[in-house]
Amino acid sequence: MSGKKLIVSLVAVAALVGAVPSMAADATPETYKAEVEPICKVNTEANEKILKGVRQKVKAGKLDAAAKQFRAAAQALKKARTELLQVPKPPADATRLTKWLGYVKTEVQLFETVATKLAKDEETSAQKMVVRLISTAKQANNQVLDYEFRYCRLQPSKFL
Repeated sequence: MSGKKLIVSLVAVAALVGAVPSMAADATPETYKAEVEPICKVNTEANEKILKGVRQKVKAGKLDAAAKQFRAAAQALKKARTELLQVPKPPADATRLTKWLGYVKTEVQLFETVATKLAKDEETSAQKMVVRLISTAKQANNQVLDYEFRYCRLQPSKFL
């Protein structure tokens, strides 16, 4: 009997010791920012390459090439969003960050819509979607002003 009690006691102690680091590792705004900024930096750098010259292609009427660029940008942002969803959110800001990530999802959808519109030679409709894209980015950035993001600020107007 004493052997079973010892094993149960050791398991209980191990469970408590295992729980302490997780409580101490609660996400804070600083740790959240430190974890998400590298993800966003990779996405920003990718978008700089992906969307390079897209405005000129649209003006020159090369809509298929521009559509491919927008589709690639949507894929890059979708990948970044998936990674961002894995980062633990600070409990105090969880609602706000969830809303921000919802705007990021909308950005992905708008990039895809722009690509579709350009592929169908619907330049005017694509321009309307770009306006929505910029508006959505502003709303998203307003959600996370306190974080003072550098790379996680959505700035589609920088590329378009």
